[in-house]
Amino acid sequence: MGFVLISRPLARALLASVALMTASVMLAGCDTDQVSLANNAKANQPVPPKLLAAMVEKDMDLQSPILVRLFKQEAELEVWKQARNGQFALLKTYPICRWSGDLGPKVREGDRQAPEGFYSINPSQMNPQSAYYLSFNTGYPNAFDKALGRTGSQLMVHGDCSSRGCYAMTDEQIAEIYSLGRESFFGGQKAFQLQAYPFRMTPVNMAKHRNNPNMPFWKMIKEGYDHFEVTRQEPKVDFCEKKYVFDATRAPDAKRDPVFDASAKCPAYVIPEDVVAAVRGKQARDEAEYAKLVAKGTPVARMNTGIDGGMNKIFAAKIPEGSTGLSEGAEGTTLQMLAMAKAPGTIPGHVNPPKPNLDSVASAPAPQEEPVVAVSPPASSRVATAQPAEKSGGFFSNLGRKMGMGSSETTATTPPPQATASVAPAAAPVTPPTAASRLKAAVTRFVPGHDKKEAPKPAATAAAKPAEPAKPDTRLAQTRPALKPSVSDGAGEATQIMGAAPVVSSNSFDSRFGAMK
Repeated sequence: MGFVLISRPLARALLASVALMTASVMLAGCDTDQVSLANNAKANQPVPPKLLAAMVEKDMDLQSPILVRLFKQEAELEVWKQARNGQFALLKTYPICRWSGDLGPKVREGDRQAPEGFYSINPSQMNPQSAYYLSFNTGYPNAFDKALGRTGSQLMVHGDCSSRGCYAMTDEQIAEIYSLGRESFFGGQKAFQLQAYPFRMTPVNMAKHRNNPNMPFWKMIKEGYDHFEVTRQEPKVDFCEKKYVFDATRAPDAKRDPVFDASAKCPAYVIPEDVVAAVRGKQARDEAEYAKLVAKGTPVARMNTGIDGGMNKIFAAKIPEGSTGLSEGAEGTTLQMLAMAKAPGTIPGHVNPPKPNLDSVASAPAPQEEPVVAVSPPASSRVATAQPAEKSGGFFSNLGRKMGMGSSETTATTPPPQATASVAPAAAPVTPPTAASRLKAAVTRFVPGHDKKEAPKPAATAAAKPAEPAKPDTRLAQTRPALKPSVSDGAGEATQIMGAAPVVSSNSFDSRFGAMK
């Protein structure tokens, strides 16, 4: 007879998880309104054993608070979790299967932009009945967005690997992320922070994008990025004078906490001196490195030429003629080399990889090297919990009302407008290139494989993404879809159909909170 040795801390974590799930089912019997929701197995999949083991190794509790960071250019989603020393540590990084739009914040409804900035996710924003397997609402627009007149709704992080203004993961990935958010709420976290960036806010990336018109906004949210980097604490977010303010506290002579209004003048406030000193030190180092990079002529990143969003290289490698789009490719590694690696989840047949807008590229002027322009480095400032848009009818609307929070939107259905080109104007060439030559160059550059003659296009790439529902049915489906295996426990190949239904967990996220009545 063989025996499997399990460390005591991991065993305790597993037992605690099972005990909580059992108790929630028993308590759900006292609340007939919640019993039917216990059948939603997707939203109640347990945290995978490998993640539990990682938590034990990093001295984290299963139900400690989490924080999420998103990076478009790198096409990565990070889940941070609070350790027992009170600081956040990186638990896991997930490759993003698809995001849409350009680098830069969302401005208006229908622009296909995935939002950037700081947002707050409470239980009412978690949607277990999403048309995209599972999802949670980002809370866009926040108070800052609203102060600038920005519009948009139903911007999600969801499964299905297809995006029209959202951040799309595989179903297996979103199931894992959803379970981590669920457990943090069980532990008492009222809302977790979502930080969405165009790229990692490093001196190299700031130098590459120094001529981008979004740079003033990016410098502002870099303040919050820097606060988190030096403190490893969730930055408090407030808004005033149509700008972000991070970690603001009451002034020494004030009798009450400052009251912030995104459109009004900033109240008197201070930022803790230790935080200010640490942030200034980091910024001084960043600025010195930035100046060196600009001085040596670091090339300016090419502006969007009509490509719609990006995709992590591990997913692009699995799709015939796949492209990372506006995300970074595999540095030192070709997509062909990555094609043999396992994909973190199932890539559906209707996936829409990034493609250039060939009409836009063909009609655009020839690209020209942009001049190197030094931009003054960012100043200091600090982050607050943004209020999500309030709507009724979410899965956790009852929970939200019990906890004093509103419900939110549920699924992404923003229709795609035509992509537009934003290519830097070029000086008049001696011999103007023809439209045909521009088109050929664009196809060769952006669509791998088109530089060969008459390369047959695999049928898999011709599968079009079906139109996303304008108003998805939030009722439980009569036939539940099969659960997806955890990406932490090993995912199949990209083209493999995954998701044989495991044993259905009988507990329910909402039913746990239902016992709080």
